[in-house]
Amino acid sequence: MNKKLLFLYAILIVFSLSCTHKKETITPEVKNITESVYASGFIKSKNQYDVYSLSNGLIKKVFVTEGMHVKKGDPIFQLDDKNLKLATENAKLVSTASDYHTNADKLLDAQKAIELAKKKLHNDSLLFYRQKNLWSKNIGSKIEFEQKELNFENSKVNLNNIKTNYEVLKRELKLLSQQSKNNLKIAERLEDDFIVRSKLNGIVYKINKENGEFVNGTEPVAIIGEDQFKIELNIDELDIVKIKKDQQVFIRMDSYKSQVFEAKIIAINPMMNIRTRSFQADAIFTKNPTELFPNLTVEANILINTKQKALTIPRNYLLNDTTVILKGGTLQKIEIGLMDYDLVEIKSGLNKTTKIELPQ
Repeated sequence: MNKKLLFLYAILIVFSLSCTHKKETITPEVKNITESVYASGFIKSKNQYDVYSLSNGLIKKVFVTEGMHVKKGDPIFQLDDKNLKLATENAKLVSTASDYHTNADKLLDAQKAIELAKKKLHNDSLLFYRQKNLWSKNIGSKIEFEQKELNFENSKVNLNNIKTNYEVLKRELKLLSQQSKNNLKIAERLEDDFIVRSKLNGIVYKINKENGEFVNGTEPVAIIGEDQFKIELNIDELDIVKIKKDQQVFIRMDSYKSQVFEAKIIAINPMMNIRTRSFQADAIFTKNPTELFPNLTVEANILINTKQKALTIPRNYLLNDTTVILKGGTLQKIEIGLMDYDLVEIKSGLNKTTKIELPQ
């Protein structure tokens, strides 16, 4: 390589190095700044819930269609309950046969037995005291006296036993009657469990099963909610302390492309989700979009604060939250205020003419 080419190559290297070490500088600008917190979430129907069956079985009938309005207690699904109906009929028969009033004749017989025992006791009592009076006058035999006394004592014991048996029978009949009625209620309740009903006045948003399909208590058979909606937002734990009730929220949804809707925070769940390290906040639209559906995804910006004509610099010019680099490489302490995605407010440490360098 000749000397001329070596000289040109050296000039190019020097020029390249000088360009590489040239620092990009700017000065702070006065702009409007808005601080907000980003959140993502879903549209949920008010009181939306997954419908589960309390019993296992095949679907016999579907009473509703998707989009249908229902009232609390309206049937949604009917499961096949042939065997359970037989059990309920048996429980009715037992309940009827065991009814306390139906068995009143048994108590009547027991009461008659008590009356007879009372009469026998009265008769044995008369015979005993008569024989006792005669024996005191040395009339009659001792054996006759003792026999009359024994009959009298046996009659007293017999009456007490019959009275006790009456009370036992009475308690048993009442218990049997109540147990049979309870068994009938249980059978009827189990039968009612084979009908899946709505827990609220609302709309059937989703039906997951059809006639003839098997259902169990672990899979939701439908989704029901009200025709009012709320927004469930997931807030990062680093931002949750900034979120307050009634703060303004700007909502974007893929369903409405570039449109922005306003909402406000109505509630903040104080328990953090350990798995996602986030908190849930609920918001409602201040004016509802034309149509809404459960589980639509949303992106939100929660407005924290705004300031007009603030002295700002781009966030990427911060070396950390308290320092910037002045032109020439000197570090400068600053105090910052509001911050958005691009800008940060400078409260002190810089002015409009201060030149700062972009950190490498």
